[in-house]
Amino acid sequence: MRSLALAVLLCSGMAIPRAYAQKPFYLGVEGGVGIPNLTAGGSSPVSKGYSSILGPDFGVFAEYGWKKRWSLRAELSFVTEGGKKNGVQAIPTAPFAAYFPQGYTPPEYFYATFYSKARLNYLQLPLLAKYKMPLGAHWTLSVNLGPYVAYLLNAKTITKDSSMIYYDPQEQQPFPVGKQDFSGTEDITDQIHRFNCGFQGGIAIEHPCGHGYLFLNAGGSYGVINIQRYAEDGKNNTGSATAVIGYALRIR
Repeated sequence: MRSLALAVLLCSGMAIPRAYAQKPFYLGVEGGVGIPNLTAGGSSPVSKGYSSILGPDFGVFAEYGWKKRWSLRAELSFVTEGGKKNGVQAIPTAPFAAYFPQGYTPPEYFYATFYSKARLNYLQLPLLAKYKMPLGAHWTLSVNLGPYVAYLLNAKTITKDSSMIYYDPQEQQPFPVGKQDFSGTEDITDQIHRFNCGFQGGIAIEHPCGHGYLFLNAGGSYGVINIQRYAEDGKNNTGSATAVIGYALRIR
């Protein structure tokens, strides 16, 4: 009996590292396009009116298969967030303080018609749980979801066009300073919180290729932190739809 028990223990001990070694581990690259936008997180007119822009989305990842259909995936990606406005929009009155008579209390915002785009570049680290479902012999459908943290690399606004200044968004009450030129680029990195976090998810189609697999992933992300440092700049949250292609190489 002792010999039999010893044999069982030895076989079990040999099976554990073999089973561990069979769990797949991948390294991969991916790249594509993001369609980000800024959603208003408050009542300030400065926060409202954004529409989507285009930006790059690319990075590297590692994937560990810890169960038959489940795996964990960690990514390190360069992503662009932001949004644009083209039309009537609110602007702070502070730059026009010299035109106000002494003792006059100006409105919080003026309005003007011009083009503006906010572009924020992040280094993003998602940690995703992935579930795979076979679609025949050569295709797999996978779903991924998880949290992310992001670090702001830089941010800027790009503005164009010239416009009269108005007290009201209907542009019926002009402010008597003449037409103003809004063309320019401003670095706003110090006006944005350096860190952001949120959730990311997607659906992918995968196909075996060589010692790994090719995939096409469509997904999106949403940041839960208000990006602005200062209340006068409004409140906005980041969000993006993405489409990326990539390749994962099996290392083990």
